[in-house]
Amino acid sequence: MMHMTFYWGRYVTILFDSWKTDSWLSYALSLLACLVVAIFYQYLENRRIRLKLFAAGIPSSAAAPEIEAPLLRRKLAGERARLGVKVAGSVLFGVSSAIGYLLMLAVMSFNGGVFLAIVLGLAIGHFIFRNEGEASVVVDSSCACA
Repeated sequence: MMHMTFYWGRYVTILFDSWKTDSWLSYALSLLACLVVAIFYQYLENRRIRLKLFAAGIPSSAAAPEIEAPLLRRKLAGERARLGVKVAGSVLFGVSSAIGYLLMLAVMSFNGGVFLAIVLGLAIGHFIFRNEGEASVVVDSSCACA
């Protein structure tokens, strides 16, 4: 039976019929997996933003307090490098969007634990990866959770 309202319980089907929890251990491992995937989603978004900053020529030291060796920084020159950055940005966007939609579908299992695990994972990921230096770049994203 598919739930249409939030419920609390260890018996849940997440994304696929084969991903069913039938014990507290499998439920806890599933919640942990949801938490880790949500944190990874924020990491990918951070990498995409850093790539965009790099392509715009904004030094990473202005975006984050990381150590940078200015003589070792490679300048983006030529159409090949720009094309490579665009391709890498597109791949990161596609993978990030797919993970975001899968997280949304997992929340639509309407299990309270899954919902809390994903929201907590997004919050932890944002705290770790995305809370500094992103005000200097405007990111165009069609995903509401990006």
